[in-house]
Amino acid sequence: MSRKPPGTRADYCAFYPIATRWKDMDAYGHLNNAAYLSFLDTAVTLWQLDAGMEIERPGGLRFLAAQNGCTYHAEARFPDLLHAGVRCGHLGNSSARFEVGFFRNDDQTACAEGFILHVAVNPQTRPERIPDRFRPAIEEILRLG
Repeated sequence: MSRKPPGTRADYCAFYPIATRWKDMDAYGHLNNAAYLSFLDTAVTLWQLDAGMEIERPGGLRFLAAQNGCTYHAEARFPDLLHAGVRCGHLGNSSARFEVGFFRNDDQTACAEGFILHVAVNPQTRPERIPDRFRPAIEEILRLG
């Protein structure tokens, strides 16, 4: 099975710096896989807030994570500064697949790339259409590959 090469910074849109912490490392001396998933969620949430998605207030847009994952290309460790680039890989009626590339310090190729599939839900947690007022922001970072 051939593996897709790591993405580059040019493949991603909005970037958010994430400082690694000593506690993010595992027994092998590199960032633990669970840390990447946490950073992924943080980067997507920061982008949503910047895009005005009102996720913090009652009655705002509510996304639930339906799936996530990460591919690791190279090791990162403390005290690397990660730059998390966010893009949308798929936009459906009620779901969006947000993808994040992690870049160590000044590296131009991703050390890891992950995704989180968000589903817009109503207060009863049933899927609903992503509101039209939020779709243009997501379309702006849509990169079909």
